[in-house]
Amino acid sequence: MLKFDRVSKVYKVGAFGGGELTAVRDASFEVRPGEVVSLIGESGSGKSTLGKMVLRIASVTRGAITCDDINVSGLRGHQQRKAYYRKVQGVFQDPFSSYNPVFKADRVFAMIRSEYYSGVSDAEWRKKVDSALEVVRLDPGQVLNKYPHQLSGGQLQRMLLARALLLDIDYLVADEVISMLDASTRIDVLNLLADLKARGMGILFITHDLALGNYISDQTVILYKGSIVERGVTEKVFADPRHPYTKKLFASVPQFHKKWDEVEAELREREAADTASQPYHLGEGEEVPGELVEVVEGHFVQPFHPRVAV
Repeated sequence: MLKFDRVSKVYKVGAFGGGELTAVRDASFEVRPGEVVSLIGESGSGKSTLGKMVLRIASVTRGAITCDDINVSGLRGHQQRKAYYRKVQGVFQDPFSSYNPVFKADRVFAMIRSEYYSGVSDAEWRKKVDSALEVVRLDPGQVLNKYPHQLSGGQLQRMLLARALLLDIDYLVADEVISMLDASTRIDVLNLLADLKARGMGILFITHDLALGNYISDQTVILYKGSIVERGVTEKVFADPRHPYTKKLFASVPQFHKKWDEVEAELREREAADTASQPYHLGEGEEVPGELVEVVEGHFVQPFHPRVAV
């Protein structure tokens, strides 16, 4: 299990690093094997920072990220990091940036071989690569020995997924993996992620697209300014959002049959219907606690003042 326990990330800012910027604040949730967890929020909400901390691209300021009870931040030495990356890999938004344009695209496989499979014969390695490519629905004959500019974004993205499959990883961080792909390719990559989930892989799916999160995820985590304001079973969060930010986020999705003033009016009506008797509502002057409240089974909300606009 991939577990986040009150994880925070603070960056030093300013000319001499005298200021601080909190990108993530006390985030706690879990990603289990065979489960897709979507991190959803607007740009700057801390989604990608959480993914970078999992992949050790960014350090953890406070709290802990553990993978099968091993503290990710505590990994030391090449061998420990190598063992960790055999279990956890990431795929990012821009597939083109993951390839060196002067090398053929399948060099990403050669790098895996030199690091993890140096003793494997050429024939066996070719068989492993072909098998991984077939899983991601690519024809080896059409993508191997090609330069990145000769392949589409969808092909390059699926090659990165095949690279992760070569390591037989347990967890995948998928950071906006389809935002740069056309509509016809998006569904292929989404269905591929669903197949990987069915194989038992845990996936942290980072997105700002609500429809994609609802389509693929088992659990949903809503981030606002670095804090988790709502999380839980995807069907419950989408069917009955409780936090004002979640409601406004969902209401911001364009609806062809409604004008924006109609959407705003409906949102105000829902907010007015809230009562201060709910356990996740705060009284006048009460501070927001660090822990989320379980409002129904499998659905957690950060307590808030009912009439305070987000």
